[in-house]
Amino acid sequence: MTDGIIFDLDGTLWNATEAICKTWNMVLERYPYIREPVTVKELEKCMGLLLPDISRKLFPAESEEMQMKLIEECCDMEVAYLSEHGGILYPELEKTLDILSKKYKLFIVSNCQSGYIESFFKGHGLGKYFTDFECAGNTGKGKGENNKSIIERNKLSAAVYVGDTQSDMDSAIYAGIPFVYAAYGFGNVKGYDYVINNFCELADIF
Repeated sequence: MTDGIIFDLDGTLWNATEAICKTWNMVLERYPYIREPVTVKELEKCMGLLLPDISRKLFPAESEEMQMKLIEECCDMEVAYLSEHGGILYPELEKTLDILSKKYKLFIVSNCQSGYIESFFKGHGLGKYFTDFECAGNTGKGKGENNKSIIERNKLSAAVYVGDTQSDMDSAIYAGIPFVYAAYGFGNVKGYDYVINNFCELADIF
């Protein structure tokens, strides 16, 4: 039994890497001396990381100040684009969210920047299914602490976390809640309480 389902976003609810890649390369066109265009494969390896870690990974030769300048410009561009165009939702996502939201409170916790979760809502009209959300851009904290924050402020007693990477699983362990592994996403994990190969399988688990 659960009283709240907390979701990761990238690799769990949608895949926005192609749109992100497109917008980030638009930014990098302003700085042709920095690096070659970013690839989708590179971005997939960054999913779940905090923004400072992503900037260090993609722009290792730049100063910390320049790394943050670049990542902030990229993030601003991607949020504007995704708010209008959206990303790629996983199959039967809205149908499954509709089913789950009739029985449980739904939440999102991500390591993304401020505005990114809102772009997911705006781009697809899905905000109506979620009670609350939190991200590293708002709090300066990782998923584990933000999971705890969601649990505390929504007075949840039996939450679960659904994600696709080892950092997602680690955040669930940190918050002391079960972990559902979305095996169709970007990462691999070393253990889990439940596993799904398609998003719609959550309707059967819960």
